[in-house]
Amino acid sequence: MSEECCGADAPPKSRAADSLAAANPASAAADSSVGTPAPHGADDALAPWWKDRGLALPAISGILLVAAVIAGWAGVTGWPMSTMFGLSLLAGAATFVPGAVRRLLRGSLGVGLLMTIAAIGAVLLDHVGEAAALAFLFSIAEALEDRAMDRARHGLRALLALIPDTALVEREGSILTLAARDLVVGDLLIVRAGERVATDGVVASGRGSVDTSAVTGESLPAAVDTGDVVLAGSINGEGVLRIRTTANGTDNSLTTIVHLVEQANARKGDRARLADRIARPLVPIVLGVAAAVVGFGFLVGDPELWTERALVVLVAASPCALAIAVPVTVISAIGSASKLGIIVKSGAAFERMGSIRTVAFDKTGTLTRNQPTVVAVETVDGVTRDEVLSIAAALETHSTHPLAHAVLAACPDHTEALEVREDAGRGISGILNGVPVRAGSTRWMDPAALSPAALRLADEGMTVMAIERSGIVIGLLGIRDELRPDAAEAVSQLASAGIRTLMLTGDNSRTAATIAAEAGISDVRAELLPADKASAIAALTRESPTAMIGDGINDAPALATADVGIAMGARGSAAAVESADVAFTSSDLRLIPVALLHARRGRRIMTGNIVLSLAIIVGLFPLALTGVLGLAGVVLVHELAELVVIVNGLRAARLSHSLDSRSAMGAGRQSQPVRSLV
Repeated sequence: MSEECCGADAPPKSRAADSLAAANPASAAADSSVGTPAPHGADDALAPWWKDRGLALPAISGILLVAAVIAGWAGVTGWPMSTMFGLSLLAGAATFVPGAVRRLLRGSLGVGLLMTIAAIGAVLLDHVGEAAALAFLFSIAEALEDRAMDRARHGLRALLALIPDTALVEREGSILTLAARDLVVGDLLIVRAGERVATDGVVASGRGSVDTSAVTGESLPAAVDTGDVVLAGSINGEGVLRIRTTANGTDNSLTTIVHLVEQANARKGDRARLADRIARPLVPIVLGVAAAVVGFGFLVGDPELWTERALVVLVAASPCALAIAVPVTVISAIGSASKLGIIVKSGAAFERMGSIRTVAFDKTGTLTRNQPTVVAVETVDGVTRDEVLSIAAALETHSTHPLAHAVLAACPDHTEALEVREDAGRGISGILNGVPVRAGSTRWMDPAALSPAALRLADEGMTVMAIERSGIVIGLLGIRDELRPDAAEAVSQLASAGIRTLMLTGDNSRTAATIAAEAGISDVRAELLPADKASAIAALTRESPTAMIGDGINDAPALATADVGIAMGARGSAAAVESADVAFTSSDLRLIPVALLHARRGRRIMTGNIVLSLAIIVGLFPLALTGVLGLAGVVLVHELAELVVIVNGLRAARLSHSLDSRSAMGAGRQSQPVRSLV
């Protein structure tokens, strides 16, 4: 891997970074962004929401606010109610005021500062209850979003879990068991069948097949022989491999994926929310006008009157409606989407989802079923299809190779061969009805008369298995991971919505081109490693808002790099689900256009709410400044505006594209629940 894979930005401090530090103490010392090391593979589970300290203060603020309101209805007045309002205000404000001040000192303005100013103005005018309500609403929204981000970073542990804790190494003629983090370039790994490769390397001796889906996304195992490259996290399917390491135990393919995801999340986390972008120019204007009003009061000799008006102006400019314009819309829209099994992690993700113009699909497990199937059988003259399948199944009954499952599914009723021997990386042989039979790669067995058919099947993206009887090849099996039946319809619906589609995959070019053509995708980029996918997505995001859709660990960097990462299916890898912004509990691809069009409508409603909120501020400004409206009038207008914004935001709960989603709805309801994201 080149150094460019990891980028220049430092990843944010997180639990996953802690795990990485544990695996690489040297790099942790050099990188101040990595926190206190934790034991590699330690189980540092995210606390449930009722134990999350980040939610404690907003919860206390809300409880005290409700208690104060109930006390007021019961006729309680004076210091008990004022105390409850005050404590509610302090609990809520403690979550965002310090951060707003720190951002101000760094020269960054946001909606948090406007909320702080509004709360201060309300308190100075003896409206502590209004200030407390403002503080509670804003604090709970911020706390929930922070939890969602922490949950996403926490999922990176799933990546590092693919690296075994120890590895069998041959050094100077001795066989040693070493910690994976202690491996260095040049070590000779001994990897037995079923074991994971601890770091990147080249096969020094032995042959077999390796499952590389964790890193490359290749759905079918790849045959490897002396001189072939093997990546960290790959699973040796058969035989014993001796692998000469080309990377140390803490700087390989999987650790690179962790770095990529961390850095992508850091860049995405710095993007300003819509409300913050609006608040930036508003803050200096409000402060400037308030200061000018106070100064004018001193000039005309009536500072008390004009200071009070300045405070009313601050309250008039408070972003009460603006603060809830986005959250109420997002919560409504996200809630209704969840009924279809569309789980959106945060409001920021929903905002971005409504602007998507390009969708990039992974192939394996996303567009395809991730279930190899026998899709073609070729035979020589005088041999039937069933004969070829029965011989293959008789042999593969004894095999642990992933392709065996496809063969056995195609011929469940069969006899078993005798004296079966498996030659790692080549195939399997035995005796059936007293006749020698073999099944295996066409690299091992010459297809002879079926050579043109073997080339044609390979060109159609299939893995070709030759079947031999009595020393003569009598048939070929074409095995492929087939396209999902809903893929073409989903791609067509996206095109109708003006959304461009393309495929990014680690699979070979022939297979990728075949699957893409069946799905209706013309832009295909194949044989990509995780870093290549992330680079491609980064380039696409510079052209237009882009979503990446995948389900594997190898998709994690691209999912995190995209404007919106979408993980498909509850059975997708934990790393993909946690790195994504949106997760679908169903694997029905028709949910994708439903979700994107739903987000577009929500974004339009959100924009309307923001325009209304700003119009209220602009309208109240001169009325408060000239004294036409006092504090009571300003507060009343704000409350009415908040009511209108809430009612309008609730419209986002309606799924206007239900006609397109009816078929997808069933799949969404029947699927298993996805991992909790918030």
